[in-house]
Amino acid sequence: MRAKVLERFSAGAPRGSWPAEECAARLRAEGRPATVVMDLKSDAFLVVVAVNDED
Repeated sequence: MRAKVLERFSAGAPRGSWPAEECAARLRAEGRPATVVMDLKSDAFLVVVAVNDED
C-alpha cells in the first residue's frame, strides 16, 4: 500500500487552528478514508489516503 497526498498545510497555522484535521474530517464525511500525517522535512501536515499499488 502507498499513500496519496491530497492536501498539504503548513505546520505554522495559528494556535487552535487545525486546517489539515478539518480537511480530513470533510473527506471522511464524504466517504474517503483520509488521515493526517506530519512531514518533518517540510514542516507540513499532509492529508493522505491509502491507495493500492495497482492504482
